[in-house]
Amino acid sequence: MFLYNYSFWNSFKAQQAAELAVKALLHGLGLPAYGHSISRLLTNIGSRGIFVSNDIIKFAKTSDKLYVPTRYPNAWAEGSPHEYYTREDADNAIRCARNIIMWVEEIWRYLKIEGS
Repeated sequence: MFLYNYSFWNSFKAQQAAELAVKALLHGLGLPAYGHSISRLLTNIGSRGIFVSNDIIKFAKTSDKLYVPTRYPNAWAEGSPHEYYTREDADNAIRCARNIIMWVEEIWRYLKIEGS
């Protein structure tokens, strides 16, 4: 029996969740939100005087590395993406996304209080 590995899919969806959260923040700030590199998108947020910690940048860069190889079957020399990802990879991707999303929520709460 073949057991399909969903770790690549969980890793990809975690990257997407983090990317979309950062893009939502950018849109809310009236800033452009183009591309898929979360770490680059965060540099736009920094231009508004919002502090982006090294930890958040680290989580973003870890997530950035997941975009292409989890999405495109030809990113690997042989096989398909599901053959290259482990449960630990997925757990790490989800942890990174969770931290980025929590940071975005924290920034929104701060901006809401500041704008009151």
